[in-house]
Amino acid sequence: MGMSRLLHVIRKEFLELRQDPRLFSIVIMAPIIQLTMLGYAATTDVRNVPLVIVDQDGSSESRDLASRFEASQSFMVIDRLSSVSEIDAYLDTGRAWMALTIPVEYGRRIRTGTPTTVQVVADGTDANSTNVALGYAGALITDYARELAAVSGLAPGPPLVSAEVRVWFNPQLESRDFMIPGILALLLLVVTTNLSSMAIVRERELGTLEQLNVTPIARWELIVGKMLPYALIGFIDILLVVFVAVFWFEVPLRGSFALLLTMCAVYLLTTLGLGLFVSTISSTQQQAMMTSSFFFLIPMVFLSGFVFPIENMPAVVQPVTYLIPLRYFLIILRGIFLKGVGLETFWPDALALLGWGVGILTLATLRSSKRVA
Repeated sequence: MGMSRLLHVIRKEFLELRQDPRLFSIVIMAPIIQLTMLGYAATTDVRNVPLVIVDQDGSSESRDLASRFEASQSFMVIDRLSSVSEIDAYLDTGRAWMALTIPVEYGRRIRTGTPTTVQVVADGTDANSTNVALGYAGALITDYARELAAVSGLAPGPPLVSAEVRVWFNPQLESRDFMIPGILALLLLVVTTNLSSMAIVRERELGTLEQLNVTPIARWELIVGKMLPYALIGFIDILLVVFVAVFWFEVPLRGSFALLLTMCAVYLLTTLGLGLFVSTISSTQQQAMMTSSFFFLIPMVFLSGFVFPIENMPAVVQPVTYLIPLRYFLIILRGIFLKGVGLETFWPDALALLGWGVGILTLATLRSSKRVA
């Protein structure tokens, strides 16, 4: 009899699950979609490191060294520059991770068997990837120097070519300087999206949404009224996390604090709008929580560059990352914290983040069941 009662309870739960097709699709379809997409994106390999080359010599020997980097699968030469001063723009914006500078008279020194040095400048914000990339560059230059020595028949001694390495923005290659700004973005995403995702659906479950529908409150007033308390919570979290990051973990804040707060406000517009949109398409708080977690939060974490560099993802996955607002905010945060750059450098990312926030908030307003009185 006990087993029979247990089977009836199990059957009842499955019947209730079947009656909620959206919840059923979340449980069945979401893991398949995530595994398919994230299985390709989740990789710790470092490939196709964006590299710029400054060839100040222009000799056949310097072109030979540059061609070694072009032929390597570890690097992707995105531009050849004429001046060292042009490197800053590429590293500040993140378009390049590394820069190789070949000095004047490089070819003459190689021909005469005189040891020479090339300079490798690396963006140290992502300490782990930079360490790997510097290892690739060092191994490539070492192998090239051995080949030159074998061809020249020189006696054992200092290598003909060696690398002088300089790391910008994070000279000590501290991984926490890279991770903690990302944790700030992740905490805001999880806290504000989950809280706001239950805002309207809670009213529906309690039966108070119908009462709001007969009041003179406009649709946008309902959305803004639901959003502002969570925005205040978000700003309190921002101040707390920044305080701990700077004064406890000693993460450098090289940029403007006012600009940081402004960009966080734009980001909160995005996360709160996303949560409210989820709330408008969900029937229960459980469904809202699962929808926000499975379809938004987890893909954002893996596809934003927070854990895995976007440049290392397959080419078919990389365009999808442009749909992830967390991608833009991570670039902005790390730019302000570690590089000290301003809006003139990351304005495309700020504009994309603002557009995402306005778009999702507008969609949430339109989806709201509250009609204008």
